[in-house]
Amino acid sequence: MADPIATLSKESDISIIKLDDGKANAFSYDMLSQVNELLVKVPRDSGALVITGREGLFSGGFDLKTLATGDMEKITKMVQLGYNLLLELFSFDRPIVAAVSGHSIALGLFVTCSADYRIAIDGKYVCQANEVRNNMDIPTQIMEILKARVDKKYFYPAVYHSDAYSVQESIEVGFIDEVVSEDQFMERVMEKAKELATLPHPFYANTKKTAQDEVRQKIVDAIEKYENLTGLNK
Repeated sequence: MADPIATLSKESDISIIKLDDGKANAFSYDMLSQVNELLVKVPRDSGALVITGREGLFSGGFDLKTLATGDMEKITKMVQLGYNLLLELFSFDRPIVAAVSGHSIALGLFVTCSADYRIAIDGKYVCQANEVRNNMDIPTQIMEILKARVDKKYFYPAVYHSDAYSVQESIEVGFIDEVVSEDQFMERVMEKAKELATLPHPFYANTKKTAQDEVRQKIVDAIEKYENLTGLNK
């Protein structure tokens, strides 16, 4: 049996999902399936969740090899899982800390933006929504998350123009909350996760749902529209 490319571990009441395919940490169908399976095992009424990648790379986005096949059935199933993952993370009942261990690109960046708090490792790493540069558009189910995260004065260059930003610059853009040196990175991630884990249930979840209600409904509607167009709901 092949080694898992997404793993779940626990430290006290903190669940930690690590992405590591040994390559670009691409969100392939297999990666997305494994992450979704792991999320089912994460408590919804206590604790917090950390999502991280491998050294130097959080994620490079959707699996380009799958996209290059032209196999629309494979592509649409992979993309659907990606959209559903973003919705699940964005509206998760417990706090999520994205431990951005390196470059965060495309879907990797959107997963980062779906977290409640984003900590990046200090280094020559970038955050980039590169879809427009790669002849793709950004659909509603992703755009709504970006609109909720990206600072208004950076929206055009970051989203329309696909500009890349260092992790340090990404704080002002709105992609990242703080940047931490490599030697203190996971210590700070766990410190923040433990702090957020003290937020009581269901008050945190209820407050989040109230604040997200309009945005979440737009995302749900957009996913349903995609499924209808692609025939995935049959």
